[in-house]
Amino acid sequence: MSPRKSVAESRSTRQRILDLGLATASAEGLEGLTIGRLAAELGMSKAGVIGHFGTKESLQLAVVEAAAELFVREVPEHARGVPRGLPYLRAACEAWISFLERELLPGGCFFTAAAAEFDGRDGPVRDAVVRMSAFWQRELRVNIWRAVSLDELPADTDIDQLLYEIVAIMLALNHFLQLHGDRQAPARARRALERLLCRRVSEFPGRSTARGTTPGTPAPAE
Repeated sequence: MSPRKSVAESRSTRQRILDLGLATASAEGLEGLTIGRLAAELGMSKAGVIGHFGTKESLQLAVVEAAAELFVREVPEHARGVPRGLPYLRAACEAWISFLERELLPGGCFFTAAAAEFDGRDGPVRDAVVRMSAFWQRELRVNIWRAVSLDELPADTDIDQLLYEIVAIMLALNHFLQLHGDRQAPARARRALERLLCRRVSEFPGRSTARGTTPGTPAPAE
């Protein structure tokens, strides 16, 4: 076997482990991942799985990273090229709804499940989940700020409140899809977001400073 083929096969095997681990963790939690279980389901030896990840925690961290890559590919990347501000917010939120609606993972939103599983714990896995959540919220906050600064949203928009409500709608969407099997939930999420994002400055005469900012406040760091 050539070294090049060996490396390619190793990468392929690692990806198979990650794909199964991500699907399993989305439905049963990261604690449901065990070296023995993945080895059995993939027809591998435990040593073979350990050779790729070493420890259960390393496996969990790799699965979190794989989940982040999937989310970025399916949500932010779908909004790439859209003008920043309100158009980006709308495109990103639509991609987010579509991502959950298509049920690419059997357990729905991986990060919703992981946050519930690890929000009361300490350690590297929780930190990784927090970093991904913070990254996406920062992206949304930057674009809300730009929408306000470009007069696409009212000047008195509470940036943090709007961010909170967008995230809350997505959490509700995942809840109704996964727990209740409600196929109307995506349509409801779209209507709820439209109510939040369809407002125009012309509908709100009398400008005032956006809450949470002051005149001349620089944009949030990107």
